[in-house]
Amino acid sequence: MANEKVYIKNRPATFEYAIEDRLTAGIMLTGSEIKSVRNSKVSFNDSYCFFHKGELWIKSLHIAQYVNAGYAGHDPVRERKLLLNKRELRKWETKMKEKGFTIVPLAMFINENGYAKVELGLGKGKKLHDKRETIKSRDADREMKRFLK
Repeated sequence: MANEKVYIKNRPATFEYAIEDRLTAGIMLTGSEIKSVRNSKVSFNDSYCFFHKGELWIKSLHIAQYVNAGYAGHDPVRERKLLLNKRELRKWETKMKEKGFTIVPLAMFINENGYAKVELGLGKGKKLHDKRETIKSRDADREMKRFLK
């Protein structure tokens, strides 16, 4: 179990947003939350990041209750603080003030030291025609691979 890789992707994020920049951040979790993350019980539905008093927080990231937590359980959708250094925070906060940018979680994983990390993306929302273009290019790539086999 210790050597198994945990990597949970937010699949709709790259479809809904054009990702301009990526960053890896630590996340503050309680004991039962980290156990659930190690069991891959994470859902990114409608989760996003926001700034509050110069700190970056993640909202509506669902980490399921750990089965054996007992009384020391956690609220599955609580706001969690993300851990970044001040330079990175300032850089992304200024970009967030620009029109149309948002910070979305792209993936969650456990690094080699056993810490939970969140990969964040600074993205702009795609328009409908951009989404159609993404689907067309994906289908064309699939057809090329099928033809080459």
